[in-house]
Amino acid sequence: MKDLEIYKLKTEGKIKLPLFTVPVSAGFPSPAEEYVEQLLSLDEHLIKHPQATYLVMVKGDSMKEAGINTGDVLIVDKSLTPANNNIVIAIIDGEFTVKRIKKDKTALYLLPENKAYKPIKISPEMDFKVWGVVTYIIHKA
Repeated sequence: MKDLEIYKLKTEGKIKLPLFTVPVSAGFPSPAEEYVEQLLSLDEHLIKHPQATYLVMVKGDSMKEAGINTGDVLIVDKSLTPANNNIVIAIIDGEFTVKRIKKDKTALYLLPENKAYKPIKISPEMDFKVWGVVTYIIHKA
Protein backbone atom coordinates (compact mmCIF):
# COMPACT_ATOMS: atom_id res chain seq x y z
CA MET A 1 0.00 0.00 0.00
CA LYS A 2 3.05 2.30 -0.27
CA ASP A 3 1.22 4.84 -2.39
CA LEU A 4 2.23 8.07 -0.63
CA GLU A 5 5.37 10.10 0.01
CA ILE A 6 5.20 12.44 3.02
CA TYR A 7 6.98 15.78 3.35
CA LYS A 8 7.11 18.24 6.26
CA LEU A 9 6.01 21.75 5.35
CA LYS A 10 8.82 24.29 4.99
CA THR A 11 7.60 27.35 6.90
CA GLU A 12 10.37 29.91 6.47
CA GLY A 13 10.75 32.24 3.49
CA LYS A 14 7.12 32.82 2.60
CA ILE A 15 6.40 33.88 -0.96
CA LYS A 16 3.66 36.38 -1.71
CA LEU A 17 2.20 36.34 -5.20
CA PRO A 18 0.08 38.98 -6.96
CA LEU A 19 -3.67 38.48 -6.56
CA PHE A 20 -5.86 39.75 -9.38
CA THR A 21 -9.18 41.05 -8.10
CA VAL A 22 -11.03 40.88 -11.40
CA PRO A 23 -12.38 37.68 -12.97
CA VAL A 24 -10.19 36.14 -15.66
CA SER A 25 -11.98 35.90 -18.99
CA ALA A 26 -12.15 32.55 -20.73
CA GLY A 27 -12.95 34.40 -23.95
CA PHE A 28 -11.16 37.51 -25.17
CA PRO A 29 -7.93 38.44 -23.37
CA SER A 30 -7.83 41.56 -21.22
CA PRO A 31 -4.82 43.35 -19.74
CA ALA A 32 -4.63 42.43 -16.07
CA GLU A 33 -1.55 44.07 -14.56
CA GLU A 34 -3.41 47.20 -13.51
CA TYR A 35 -5.84 45.07 -11.50
CA VAL A 36 -3.28 43.69 -9.03
CA GLU A 37 -4.53 45.03 -5.72
CA GLN A 38 -2.75 42.91 -3.14
CA LEU A 39 -0.29 40.10 -2.56
CA LEU A 40 -1.43 36.67 -1.46
CA SER A 41 0.68 34.16 0.43
CA LEU A 42 -0.40 30.66 -0.62
CA ASP A 43 0.79 29.13 2.64
CA GLU A 44 -1.21 31.65 4.68
CA HIS A 45 -4.26 31.02 2.46
CA LEU A 46 -4.05 27.21 2.35
CA ILE A 47 -2.51 26.29 5.70
CA LYS A 48 -4.29 26.93 8.99
CA HIS A 49 -1.99 24.94 11.32
CA PRO A 50 1.61 25.06 9.97
CA GLN A 51 3.13 22.89 12.71
CA ALA A 52 0.57 20.14 12.07
CA THR A 53 0.56 20.35 8.27
CA TYR A 54 2.34 18.01 5.89
CA LEU A 55 2.51 17.65 2.13
CA VAL A 56 1.85 14.20 0.71
CA MET A 57 2.74 13.10 -2.82
CA VAL A 58 0.26 10.60 -4.29
CA LYS A 59 1.16 7.43 -6.17
CA GLY A 60 -1.68 5.31 -7.51
CA ASP A 61 -5.20 5.67 -8.86
CA SER A 62 -7.51 4.54 -6.05
CA MET A 63 -8.85 8.11 -5.60
CA LYS A 64 -9.04 9.24 -9.22
CA GLU A 65 -12.82 9.84 -9.16
CA ALA A 66 -12.22 12.33 -6.32
CA GLY A 67 -9.79 14.18 -8.58
CA ILE A 68 -6.68 12.78 -6.86
CA ASN A 69 -4.10 11.35 -9.26
CA THR A 70 -0.50 10.12 -9.27
CA GLY A 71 1.82 13.10 -8.80
CA ASP A 72 -0.76 15.24 -7.00
CA VAL A 73 0.27 16.90 -3.76
CA LEU A 74 -2.15 16.75 -0.85
CA ILE A 75 -2.11 19.28 1.96
CA VAL A 76 -2.79 17.28 5.13
CA ASP A 77 -3.64 18.74 8.54
CA LYS A 78 -2.95 16.35 11.43
CA SER A 79 -4.66 18.63 13.98
CA LEU A 80 -8.14 18.20 12.48
CA THR A 81 -10.62 15.62 13.74
CA PRO A 82 -11.87 13.58 10.77
CA ALA A 83 -15.55 13.84 9.95
CA ASN A 84 -17.70 11.43 7.99
CA ASN A 85 -16.89 11.61 4.24
CA ASN A 86 -13.59 13.48 4.75
CA ILE A 87 -10.67 12.37 2.63
CA VAL A 88 -7.98 11.22 5.04
CA ILE A 89 -4.51 9.81 5.20
CA ALA A 90 -4.79 6.61 7.20
CA ILE A 91 -2.34 4.04 8.49
CA ILE A 92 -3.44 0.42 8.26
CA ASP A 93 -1.07 -2.18 9.68
CA GLY A 94 1.88 0.19 9.21
CA GLU A 95 1.03 1.25 5.63
CA PHE A 96 -0.15 4.73 4.58
CA THR A 97 -3.11 5.18 2.24
CA VAL A 98 -5.44 7.98 1.12
CA LYS A 99 -9.17 7.19 1.20
CA ARG A 100 -12.56 8.67 2.07
CA ILE A 101 -13.65 7.81 5.62
CA LYS A 102 -17.20 6.58 6.09
CA LYS A 103 -18.89 5.58 9.32
CA ASP A 104 -22.31 4.00 9.50
CA LYS A 105 -24.21 2.57 12.46
CA THR A 106 -22.28 -0.69 12.44
CA ALA A 107 -18.80 -0.11 11.01
CA LEU A 108 -16.04 2.21 9.85
CA TYR A 109 -14.85 2.04 6.24
CA LEU A 110 -12.15 3.55 4.07
CA LEU A 111 -13.62 4.06 0.63
CA PRO A 112 -11.65 4.31 -2.59
CA GLU A 113 -12.89 6.64 -5.32
CA ASN A 114 -12.25 4.16 -8.11
CA LYS A 115 -14.59 1.27 -8.87
CA ALA A 116 -11.59 -1.01 -9.51
CA TYR A 117 -10.89 -1.02 -5.74
CA LYS A 118 -12.96 -2.38 -2.88
CA PRO A 119 -13.84 -0.55 0.34
CA ILE A 120 -11.77 -1.45 3.37
CA LYS A 121 -13.82 -2.34 6.43
CA ILE A 122 -11.87 -1.48 9.56
CA SER A 123 -11.86 -4.38 12.01
CA PRO A 124 -10.63 -4.49 15.62
CA GLU A 125 -7.76 -6.78 14.52
CA MET A 126 -6.30 -4.05 12.29
CA ASP A 127 -3.73 -1.59 13.50
CA PHE A 128 -5.63 1.47 12.24
CA LYS A 129 -5.17 5.19 12.74
CA VAL A 130 -6.26 8.33 10.90
CA TRP A 131 -3.02 10.22 10.40
CA GLY A 132 -4.52 13.46 9.05
CA VAL A 133 -7.30 15.12 7.07
CA VAL A 134 -6.74 16.22 3.47
CA THR A 135 -7.57 19.93 3.21
CA TYR A 136 -6.43 20.71 -0.36
CA ILE A 137 -5.42 18.85 -3.51
CA ILE A 138 -2.77 20.38 -5.77
CA HIS A 139 -2.38 19.06 -9.29
CA LYS A 140 -0.96 20.31 -12.55
CA ALA A 141 -3.36 21.59 -15.14
